[in-house]
Amino acid sequence: MTIHYRTVNVDGLDIFYREAGPAGAPTILLLHGFPTSSHMFRDLIPLLADRYHLVAPDYPGFGYSSAPSIKEFTYTFDRLADVVEHFTDAIGLESYALYQQDFGGPVGFRLATRRPERIRALIIQNANAYDEGITEGVRDPVLRIWTDRTPDVEARLRSFFEMPVTRKQYLEGAPDPSLVRPDAWEHAQWGMDRPGNKEIQFELHANYGSNVERYDEWHAYFRKHQPPALVVWGKGDFVFAVAGAEAYRKDLKKVELHLLDAGHFALETHAAEIAGHIRRFLPATTPA
Repeated sequence: MTIHYRTVNVDGLDIFYREAGPAGAPTILLLHGFPTSSHMFRDLIPLLADRYHLVAPDYPGFGYSSAPSIKEFTYTFDRLADVVEHFTDAIGLESYALYQQDFGGPVGFRLATRRPERIRALIIQNANAYDEGITEGVRDPVLRIWTDRTPDVEARLRSFFEMPVTRKQYLEGAPDPSLVRPDAWEHAQWGMDRPGNKEIQFELHANYGSNVERYDEWHAYFRKHQPPALVVWGKGDFVFAVAGAEAYRKDLKKVELHLLDAGHFALETHAAEIAGHIRRFLPATTPA
């Protein structure tokens, strides 16, 4: 098993991505969350690369992709989706399952609604699309700043980009914190500590309310196209509540739900279990 670390120019940006597995095998497009990058898939990729073609890009402003300043690039979820959509065109992805975690949800659901014919299945891991999944910590200040951009709300939001909160995202809800490697949160914090990156993250979080406004659109996509969905959810997640995982059953008929004894970044402790669910679920629901 070989993992390639590549870069492709998309819309004038250098987009870094990890790629592994046979080129002719079914593709899984891996969309990462905040504050990480394709680095979050470092354990999952080797567990699936014998059977699947795996592609994991870094969004602009994340990981090893270009990070233009907020004056040079408009950091919204629409723009992230534009870049990822054009990335799939640039490397020739025409059909794929979508693995979505955290920010990967709003990016991926935009892709799905734009090009539903390309989506073979959804793998949803702590990626929210329902009001039921929004915790108070997301509602205030992340959603509040969408309509109430005061100095107090801004200050509380900026605390999200510092090490205590980054570390908490990886450790809280984990059944045994000693199983979570420190390089996970150190790598994430390294990305945000680069000059100008906290302003990038602030702009994206200030735009998060645009995702909630699209929930009805995404639910309509679910009802109309009925993609098979595997929901694997760390039930100790303090960012998105378990009710958000269960809510997918309201609009999707083919849903398989597994609540894991894990936190927001369930792959840090449960990569093998999640890989096992994927290896069984995809062949059963999306035959070649």
